[in-house]
This record gives sequence, C-alpha cells and structure tokens, in this order.
Amino acid sequence: QVQLVESGGGLVEVGGSLRLSCAASGLSFSQHTMAWFRQAPGKEREFVAAISWSGGSTFYADSVKGRFTISREYANNTVTLQMNSLRPEDTAVYYCAGRPWGVVPTTPGEFNYWGQGTQVTVSS
Repeated sequence: QVQLVESGGGLVEVGGSLRLSCAASGLSFSQHTMAWFRQAPGKEREFVAAISWSGGSTFYADSVKGRFTISREYANNTVTLQMNSLRPEDTAVYYCAGRPWGVVPTTPGEFNYWGQGTQVTVSS
C-alpha cells in the first residue's frame, strides 16, 4: 500500500520560511516522479513544484520560482519543499503527490498517489 505522509506545515509570518517533508512508502521511490500541489479555500488544486525520478530535473510554478526549492533524498524516501519569503497568498493545504517515472506533468490528474495534506498559513 502506497503512503505519502506530509509534515512541516504551520503558521508563519510574511517573509518567513517553512520546510515541508513527504515520507513515501510502499512504492519504488527512485522510480517515481514526485511533486507538491496546494489548494486554498474555494480554489482548485494547483501545481507548486515537481522533481523527476532521477532528481536531475525540477519544475516550479511561476508564482514560487526563486522562493521554493524541491529536493529528494533516496536514502530515506523523502521529498522536501523548502519555502522561503512566504507570502499570504501561499496560504493553502499542501499535498505531496507521486507518479511512475516518465514525463513530469503539472496537472493533478496525472498523479497516481496523494498524501493527506499539511496546512500552511502565512499571516500578514
């Protein structure tokens, strides 16, 4: 059974930083593309960042480029999202997602596995 478990969310002030982690189990981690999405109240789930199965390619939404960094650690099957210079519009539930290796999509429907999400709130 595949499980993706997010952690690291919380309340932070504008300009602050948070580090989200996603622990993956039940899948061949090195053979899966991993990504982060987010969903704010009343809005659709949107792409944030993705990293290829090899770790050699990363992709970011324009709204987070230069502020967020996605990375992965194969030793402990973890994907991390470092978020800096946080803004109120970054407030959302953040979800970890995975799909088997191949192209790196940016739409939620292209991902097979999802975590339960972790809340990030940026106060102004």
